[in-house]
Amino acid sequence: QVQLIESGGGLVQAGGSLRLSCAASGRTYRGYAMGWFRQAPGKEREFVTAISWNAGTTYYADSVKGRFAISRDNAKNTVYLQMNSLKPEDTAVYYCAARTNFGLGYAPTEYNYWGQGTQVTVSS
Repeated sequence: QVQLIESGGGLVQAGGSLRLSCAASGRTYRGYAMGWFRQAPGKEREFVTAISWNAGTTYYADSVKGRFAISRDNAKNTVYLQMNSLKPEDTAVYYCAARTNFGLGYAPTEYNYWGQGTQVTVSS
């Protein structure tokens, strides 16, 4: 069993930055790929980025490529999402998720454990 708790969301002006954290519990966490998703009001949950268990592989949605960066510190059981050059369209609830199967996942159905989400609001 893995429990995930996100933090770091908030209100920021367009062009600003935020860093989200996802603290994981559960001794098998370190073997899991991790992902970040987001969901805006009235929209489906969408993939943002994912990282392999050893941080050797990362993947980003085109909408955030070059602006967001995912990283992980397995010693601290934490995954990070650094978000720069934020835009109003980045406004959403951001969720971290853990995937128990091999490889990265890009759809919500490919992830097994989810956090409760943290709100990110970008004002214009």
